[in-house]
Amino acid sequence: MTLPKLAISLLLLLVTLAAVTFWRVGVREAAALASYPPTDLFVTVDGHKIHYETKGSGPDLVLIHGASGNLRDFTFALMDRLAQDYRVIAVDRPGLGHSDPIPDMSLAGQARAIKAAVASLGVGQPIVLGQSYGGAVALAWALEGGPKALVLISAPSMPWPGKLGLWYRITSSPLGRAIVVPLASAFVPQRFITTVTKQVFAPDPVPPGYGPWIGTELSLRRATLAANVRQINTLRPELVTMEQRYQTLTLPVELVHGDADTIVPLTIHSLPLSKLLHDVTLTVIPGAGHMPHHSHPDVVIAAVARAALR
Repeated sequence: MTLPKLAISLLLLLVTLAAVTFWRVGVREAAALASYPPTDLFVTVDGHKIHYETKGSGPDLVLIHGASGNLRDFTFALMDRLAQDYRVIAVDRPGLGHSDPIPDMSLAGQARAIKAAVASLGVGQPIVLGQSYGGAVALAWALEGGPKALVLISAPSMPWPGKLGLWYRITSSPLGRAIVVPLASAFVPQRFITTVTKQVFAPDPVPPGYGPWIGTELSLRRATLAANVRQINTLRPELVTMEQRYQTLTLPVELVHGDADTIVPLTIHSLPLSKLLHDVTLTVIPGAGHMPHHSHPDVVIAAVARAALR
């Protein structure tokens, strides 16, 4: 085959691959929205919609979910239990779930957007519970003032050694995101998502029915994947800056962490953080992984109760 013919053949192959990819992405994204529609509860902040759900009455409690997730992580089971004693507001973080991305997707930018969103619902000084990446957003909120208390579940808070995984390194550049994100959105199989979910929960089991409930299909949409990788790739440098200010926090903080968490290790994050804060209780759950709000909900609910009393 001559060089011009080879070039034409490669070009046709790439065009075909692109067409198939974007067709499949469109089909999967439409199916995700049909299967997991929003609740029609939105607040507009500076022209951007923040999606939320609320339930119960009592002291205000805001729930902020982790990376690659959405508020359905809390509505699976925990929100119903908390709503017996609190007015609970679970939010989709900017760019994830059904919330719009915002210009400033930093931890502080997300915190300001969520703070403004719940303020429009009459929430002034809430207890803020953040799980995993959502805990880092909660810490950023506290550093800017506002929460009455924090409950941080398996939360990253300190700069960690080493680098992020290959997926995040590839998607750290605009070119990487432009190439890899649509391919992942189109072709990542459900069995891979099931495997990753098991790894996130390990060594605890995934609760029956959690996979179909959480709506991982929402997280595989192109815009959501792109927002998530941008947030994770900027997390460590933001924590480097935030660490210098933790000793200024005087509000009550409850830290809950499993000692078998390999996603956000206890010894790198909550344990050293507990030594920097003035008013803190660290609860370590022996043998628990990254999702103790599912595996050990009573421990988390007790931490919320202590935060409310303190």
